[in-house]
This record gives sequence, structure tokens and C-alpha cells, in this order.
Amino acid sequence: MSWDRHAENALVEAVRRVAKAEIVPRWRALGGGEVGMKSSAEDLVTVADTASEMAIAAAVGEIVPEAAVVGEEAVAADESVLGRIGSGLSVVIDPIDGTWNYANGLAAYGVLVAVMDGAETVFGLIYDPTGDDWILARKGGGVHYAGGGRPERHVAPERVPERVGDAYGFVSLYLHRQSEQELIAPTLSRFRRTQSLRCSAWEYRMMAEGRADFSLNCKLNPWDHAAGVLCLREVGGVARLLDGREYVGTMTNGRLLCARSEALWERVAGIYAPLLS
Repeated sequence: MSWDRHAENALVEAVRRVAKAEIVPRWRALGGGEVGMKSSAEDLVTVADTASEMAIAAAVGEIVPEAAVVGEEAVAADESVLGRIGSGLSVVIDPIDGTWNYANGLAAYGVLVAVMDGAETVFGLIYDPTGDDWILARKGGGVHYAGGGRPERHVAPERVPERVGDAYGFVSLYLHRQSEQELIAPTLSRFRRTQSLRCSAWEYRMMAEGRADFSLNCKLNPWDHAAGVLCLREVGGVARLLDGREYVGTMTNGRLLCARSEALWERVAGIYAPLLS
């Protein structure tokens, strides 16, 4: 595998350039006809999504030409593209994670890029175009924050809450089936705070930085989770399906529970065990 620090740095700089050229100028400036629907009114795509994915994919082709490229919008156009993950080197791109927020003028959006060797994520990037800063994770190398005019630093979150009642988490209730919503809704008051940012990039970033404690997801698109899960695991967190299987980036079905510690994962998993029946 030819992935190294040189390639890593080149990828980060490519994402920054693309965001500056394609994403930031269109934020709060999208015109008529520049926002469309995919599967529903909640699942949007903009001209910035497609333009930035094409530009990042082109940059990946120059940096690591042997890598397969898998982008969210490419998969939306041709589901067979998803089959490129799992064999050899692949780069998974979510050009604008949180497109609904982006299209509605909210700053809670980001770029997610994961480099995978087979089914294993070896590098993950969570980039914020608005602030021009990011966190990145290297398999076995921890998580680092950089950008925003500040020097790179190692990310080392403070202690994890021991009580479920002190935990702050993310639960996208609206994405679950109606029958599951009826099971989940009464549990939300058991935590200190629960919400949905409608953006995996910021939910994973907040967990990795110790600003949030858990998340429950029912959709396993690799572009939403591969980079973030690596960031979480590299700070001591846990990412498993509710049935106990460790998450890998080739998974496409199941309910993914992430938590900042093993103990917290077990406690939250106990609350949501009824979803398995």
C-alpha cells in the first residue's frame, strides 16, 4: 500500500482547495435549480456536492492512482460503485456531509474522507470548510487537530461520564422506522441531552474531542461512518452494531452504536436492546 504521510498531507490540502473553490462560495448562495432531491425531501444534493466530489476524486487519482474512489454521489448514480470497497486500497468520500444543513444555510456540515485498506480504515479526515480546520486519525497513531491558524495538536478527551444520566448523545429519531421511533422516544429523557445534528461529520468530531458521548445510527453508509469511527476508536471509543459485531466499513445494514468507552457502550446498548427483537 502506498499510503504515507506525503499522500496524507496532499489529500488534506486537496480537500482544503476544493472546499475553498466549490463549497464555501456556494454556502448561503445556492440559486434556483441548484438543490435537488434524491430519495426524499430529507435527502438533498446540491451542485456543490457533485462539483466537490468530482474535484476531490480527481485529486485522489493524482495522489494515489492505484486507489479505487467511492463517493456518495457516484454511488447515488450507480450503486455498483459501492462494490469497490473491500479489496485493496480505496478512498471513500462524502463531499458535503450534512447537505440538508448546508442547503438551508446552517454551518453544521463538513467533508469526510476515509482511506481504507480492504475493509479496514487506516486514515480518516473530518474537515470543516467554514472554519478551515480539521481532525484526522491514523490507524494506531491517534487523533490530531489542525487548521484554523493554530498549530497541530494531539486530541486527548477528558474522562467519560460513568452515569447514563450524565451522557450527551446523538439519536436521529426521524431516520428510524415508526415502530422503532415508538421504542426510542421514551428513552431519550434518560440521558443528559440527546439531539441530532443531521451531520455525521460534526457528531463524530464532537465525540472524538470529548464534547459528546454516544451516537445511535440506523443507516450504515460507509461515507458517513468510516472516517468518524476511526477517529472515535483512536481516542479509546467503541463502535459496534447493537448485536455486538465490531463495525467495519463494508457493513451496510444494522444499527450502529458508538460510545466513548466500553462501559458507556454497554449501558447504552442495554437501553436499546429491544430494537433487536
